[in-house]
Amino acid sequence: MVILDNHISQPGWCCSDNDGNGFFGDKHLNPNLWIRGLKKMASMFANVSSNVVAMSLRNELRGPKQNIKDWYKYMQEGAEAVHSVNQNILVIVSGLNYATDLSFLKDRPFEVSFRRKLVFEIHWYGFWSSWKGENLNKICRRETENIMRMSGFLLEKGFPLFVSEFGIDQRGSNVNDNRFLSCFLALAADLDIDWAIWTVAGSYYLRGKTIGSDESYGVLDWNWSSIRNSTILQMISAIQSPFQGPGIMETHPKKIIFHPSTGLCIVRKSLFQLKLGSCDKPESWRVSSHRVLSLACRRTNLLLKSL
Repeated sequence: MVILDNHISQPGWCCSDNDGNGFFGDKHLNPNLWIRGLKKMASMFANVSSNVVAMSLRNELRGPKQNIKDWYKYMQEGAEAVHSVNQNILVIVSGLNYATDLSFLKDRPFEVSFRRKLVFEIHWYGFWSSWKGENLNKICRRETENIMRMSGFLLEKGFPLFVSEFGIDQRGSNVNDNRFLSCFLALAADLDIDWAIWTVAGSYYLRGKTIGSDESYGVLDWNWSSIRNSTILQMISAIQSPFQGPGIMETHPKKIIFHPSTGLCIVRKSLFQLKLGSCDKPESWRVSSHRVLSLACRRTNLLLKSL
């Protein structure tokens, strides 16, 4: 599947508050030209067989000119422009402050003429916060509550929410990123949220003025020939398959225990022992009214109590 992303107007590395690409009315973001571009790209994939399933209206709106009034005006116009020339693709809408803030949608709806094809997106990176110096559970709870306050509430209102960018230093030595990943995996598994990782690319032909620069967040290595970190890839792969949704809970209803620090699930080692193992075929657990977990299999007496 392919998502078209209106990433940046002026070719270059994204992003900063003052790069002229941040918000409508900036030097390189003329709203009228932007809408023309959206319609042009959307029309190219209308009424043809393709893997293009969605269009993201604009990447990481930001900078001193950003404001809620103009956000509604232009993002609603952009959404309608895409829909007017292509009724088949999803329309993905990002918020303010580098795609982290959609909180204003609590007070005012996003009004468009179409239904059932509107998706909201957020970005989430570990380097935006400190994940060290405290108990990880406390940090994760605080950061998760912030995500739910800024954007996650949309899920409770029935809107699709897509983490269109997250990523970590794939070298494995960044403690801040490693701790962030555990929290991200926990929330992503709990909400069964869709996501896209930054980035597959292991290096760049040209980044800024540097030729052949390495991408430490790349899933691939510098040569694009091998996986940079197979352990991290295994952890992320645990949330690739859906846990909820149509056809899943009806045909295979089960509760699983996911261990976000490893990306593994709790499975049976033997009749009386448990271990961490693949989430591809996880154990099914029951939860009693006293918060006691028991394996759905009747041939075992394994019990866990939630404290």
